[in-house]
Amino acid sequence: MRLSPAWTIAVPLAALCLSLHAQTAPGAGAQPEVKGMPPRATPADYQAQAQAGALTLAAEFKGHSVPTPQGILSTEDYVVVETALFGSPDARITLSSADFSLRINGKKSPVPGQPFAAVVASVKDPEWQPPAPPGSKSKTSVSGGGKSAQGDANEPPEPVRVPIGVQRAIAQRVQKAALPEGDRTLPLAGLTFFPYRGKTESIRSIELIYAGPAGKATLALQP
Repeated sequence: MRLSPAWTIAVPLAALCLSLHAQTAPGAGAQPEVKGMPPRATPADYQAQAQAGALTLAAEFKGHSVPTPQGILSTEDYVVVETALFGSPDARITLSSADFSLRINGKKSPVPGQPFAAVVASVKDPEWQPPAPPGSKSKTSVSGGGKSAQGDANEPPEPVRVPIGVQRAIAQRVQKAALPEGDRTLPLAGLTFFPYRGKTESIRSIELIYAGPAGKATLALQP
């Protein structure tokens, strides 16, 4: 299905994203629920692997797709990398979206990673269909002035407003699939997000860069 460019995201979604983001932040005396995606069996099950100290990173480029257990979402404003971290049994690491960046087509300045809360407003569900407009008028009716009763054909269509319940479900799916932040136990996997509005067909080379508590690593991904 072709996604409608007329989607608009209501303001309450921003508050929802902040609320979900706060739920994942480590709180005093309480360990937040671990989200993310199930890590694959080994780092070799991903497109690329690299070592950062005692940590093994693995990753796979997903383009503008946002894979979730309930199905694939999409975003035109970001590209997505499924990222996994492996270490010794029960090893721990502190993670942040700021630990990751993406170098596209060899550009000098890599694109910084973004938290899921910054991404969800641009995410769409290709399976969602807007309801049919009630009581649409006949296209052949003509008013007394000789103009079509359906109005000016050059007028842009009204934006499709996604119900807040649908927006909330999309936000929760993105939040659950995103790479969790904070103090975490390995192995761990999830989605990392990077601003990029171009077509993936124009990407000739792409590198995921990690610079965090475990050290530094660069993974050459397949566009």
